[in-house]
Amino acid sequence: MSELRQEAEAIAEQFSDHTDVDPDDVEERLATLVDEYRVPLDEASRSVTNSYLEDAGMERDELGRGGSEEVLVNDIDEDEQWVDLRVKLVDLWEPRSDSISQVGLLGDESGTIKFVAFETSDLPELTEGQAYELSNVVTDEYEGSYSVKLNRTTGITEIDEAIEVGDDADTVEGALVDIQSGSGLIKRCPEDDCTRVLQNGRCSEHGQVEGEFDLRIKGVLDDGETVTEVIFDREATEDLTGMTLEEAKDMAMDALDTTVVAEEMGEDVLGRYYRVTGPTFGRYVLVDEMEDPGTVDVESALIEARSI
Repeated sequence: MSELRQEAEAIAEQFSDHTDVDPDDVEERLATLVDEYRVPLDEASRSVTNSYLEDAGMERDELGRGGSEEVLVNDIDEDEQWVDLRVKLVDLWEPRSDSISQVGLLGDESGTIKFVAFETSDLPELTEGQAYELSNVVTDEYEGSYSVKLNRTTGITEIDEAIEVGDDADTVEGALVDIQSGSGLIKRCPEDDCTRVLQNGRCSEHGQVEGEFDLRIKGVLDDGETVTEVIFDREATEDLTGMTLEEAKDMAMDALDTTVVAEEMGEDVLGRYYRVTGPTFGRYVLVDEMEDPGTVDVESALIEARSI
């Protein structure tokens, strides 16, 4: 069976409890996109699925993919996959939007992963410290970082089991030698299931939108031997720079230019030596913890490290 046919049958199976979808018709639509228009199969699959959803008047989270496989959270490396998890709720965070019922961190022996549950899914609330079997959750990816979304079809079962949560964090250190483009005061897409950074007011997924302000730093640490790209989220950026989101917005408004925020941040932190800890996603370490090892002559430290 060809990969195209396998994907066609998988799409048809998703709709089997809701409406009749002919695998032959799905395969024909996929073939048109893949063979004639050279669309990658994963993008073609999303496009065809969205078309059937629109025809049926359904939302994506009403679908499930039968026979989802139980996986470890650290093995999740694909977007929009339906999986089962056996996890412990490690931490709950304050939702940023009224549309989100719960957001936090799930963990198993392999590590941890962010989860989001939306108000519209009408799911029972999870309890911090409790272990669960979660069936039919869908994976999500953004800038190499994976998370899972609980949806209307997600099954939630409390289990009486002591799940030891593994540590998937890395610790790196070095001089902060560069602040990359896309740092400082940014705007993110406000759609419920999207946190993409806007480019000229546009989201790559949802088009022109009115964004929501956020802070981040995409930086480069150099320890004299290797360079590591790191991302500081809003909380970590505020800790690093001492600048709050409101202060950054006021600064940009006074200057009528958002780029002044990253420039101001760079003057305070570039050239300083830091030790950071967090999970690695793609090429970035996402900073959860940060410390300043103390007064360091950065130039001497780099020269010494490179001479070893």
